[in-house]
Amino acid sequence: MDEVGWQDSKQKKPQQSYMQPDGSFDTQAFLDGLDAIFNAGKARDEAEPYLQQALVDAENAGDDAGLLTVLNETIGFYRSQGRHQENMWMIQRAIELASRMRIEGSDAWTTTLINAATGLRAAKKYDQAEDLYRQALASAAKTLGPKDRRLAALHNNLSMLYSETDRPDQAEQELRQAMGILENSSTDPSRDLDLATTHTNLALMLMQRNDNPQTLQEAWGQARTALDIYRTGHLENSAHYASALAGFAQVCYMTGRFSQSADTYRKALAIIEDRYGKGSDYYQITKANLDQAQTAAEKAKDEDQSDQAGEAAPSQPKAGNHNSDKGPRDSRPDIQGLDLAKAYWEQVGRPMLEEGYPQYRSRIAVGLMGHGSDCYGFDDAISQDHDFGPGFCLWLTSEDYQAIGNQLQKDYEALPTEFMGFGSRTDSVRAKGANRRVGVFEIGAFFESLTGYRQAPPENHPHEWLLLDEATLAAATNGRIFADPLGQMLATRQGFKAMPDDVRFCLISRRLGMIAQAGQYNLPRSLQRGDGAAAMLSINEFVRACASLIFLINNPLTVGYLPYYKWTFAALRRLSGRMATRLADLTGQLESILRLASAACYGGQGFGEGGKGFRPAAERVTKLVESICARIVEELQAEGLTNSPETFLEWQRPYVEAHISSDDPVLHSI
Repeated sequence: MDEVGWQDSKQKKPQQSYMQPDGSFDTQAFLDGLDAIFNAGKARDEAEPYLQQALVDAENAGDDAGLLTVLNETIGFYRSQGRHQENMWMIQRAIELASRMRIEGSDAWTTTLINAATGLRAAKKYDQAEDLYRQALASAAKTLGPKDRRLAALHNNLSMLYSETDRPDQAEQELRQAMGILENSSTDPSRDLDLATTHTNLALMLMQRNDNPQTLQEAWGQARTALDIYRTGHLENSAHYASALAGFAQVCYMTGRFSQSADTYRKALAIIEDRYGKGSDYYQITKANLDQAQTAAEKAKDEDQSDQAGEAAPSQPKAGNHNSDKGPRDSRPDIQGLDLAKAYWEQVGRPMLEEGYPQYRSRIAVGLMGHGSDCYGFDDAISQDHDFGPGFCLWLTSEDYQAIGNQLQKDYEALPTEFMGFGSRTDSVRAKGANRRVGVFEIGAFFESLTGYRQAPPENHPHEWLLLDEATLAAATNGRIFADPLGQMLATRQGFKAMPDDVRFCLISRRLGMIAQAGQYNLPRSLQRGDGAAAMLSINEFVRACASLIFLINNPLTVGYLPYYKWTFAALRRLSGRMATRLADLTGQLESILRLASAACYGGQGFGEGGKGFRPAAERVTKLVESICARIVEELQAEGLTNSPETFLEWQRPYVEAHISSDDPVLHSI
């Protein structure tokens, strides 16, 4: 029947070269055959029957691993075709199969989570997608190395989800992480297809923000860089080339280059029609964009002709209509420290390194991290009065630092001090000499200056981990690494992010104890006594413990650590703004407690302690405290850390500590 069916439809049955003579399934041969179909530009007609037959053959062969590979490839194909409803069944099959195979904790599990999440994201099932991406991040931390390109794909796709759910800051952060991984792992960035895709994605994300001329300029540069990679590497036959063209066309449109935009959209549309057909979402969206660009180009042409006829003053160009290849410029852009550091490195630092230290350029890590609001991404115009300006860090191995460290520091100090309209970096007294925040560092010494440790303590040294407060760990794991060819800087930083579970459970228990002691016990007693000062201090301890708990519950490996007090709520707001953040609703309630604190502790006529006006605020504060504690118990239950409904959090500590595997007394409460 099968043979007749294929002949009747006048389609050629795909060659089953992946089947071995003994009936087993050859996964590598399957992948090679699929690559051949895509490389020949025949995906539209041949990919689906090839994939469907492979699903049958892998299942008949009893090869679960092979079947999972085929399912993952099918998810990607259906996603590219916009066939989201059909893809739901493939995603469900893949997750169920992977669970049945018990491969949690393997890179195959990580890959499956990423593919499934991306399929859900394309279908606009954002909550489900983000949950799977979160699981993938946690799995990737254990299964993928810092240079694994699948990790870059994960950050790239997560960025798209953030972009589609109107979270541009998180989207940009994820894309830049992907960019750093790809740059560090690439043998030739000028011909790297994945890097080109990331440049395109970053350009589109920046266009969404479109908040200042510098953003537009960077978007233009990112889109052009992507096309340069395709052309330098002769990668125009790649299925992703159409995306790069469409991305560049969109940047052209947004910067007023309407004719160039239309021309580029036409090129992209021809490729999309050939690869995916006119019925795909991809084609329809690009066609609509082309029509819009053509209309704008014709309108601009008519306006230009009117200008030439004397109907408008010809001496000044129209706003937003930039027809040269130069992007918008501003003498001093509204830019944060991390972005300024990245630009200064790329335009000033990298050329110095390539010219003066060619034999070391593939060994030196570059970025900005450590103390300072700019390293957290919390800096603003007010922050620029100190420890701000052009600068970056160069991190060397011990051997390389011995060889060139001193001279490289002198060359770094000789770099131009003015950049993008900013003068020389304004360093405070605390950031000079041995405490300088930019320049040349030996990797181990850099972390030692922040934490007292050259590398993270071993997992079986919990007492050392407990000596490191969260603010210290935040300073050692924040910022951005622009390049790390050896991967040593990333690996060392990751070591400090990977707090052992026993230590994390211990700290969660301690925070529960403080929340109970300060908020549930001492706060109401202090209010009853009319001791406003004691009540205020109790609120402070309660809020600090809750803030810490939120980060610990979400796991520092994924979300980082709570920074020092000044940035506590900036960090909480950023974390709570992410979908699927656990206990995200607590941030607003904690701020409400702080707003009410003055009235609750010192309210009343003349603001005297215990005045008649304090009672409504005090009652509201105590109710909020109990609401927060009940919510924490719900989360502990959801995380499997307790099965007790007790809302006085001191009594939850034994349940949490039961999950600590070590008998070390430092990890357990008395």
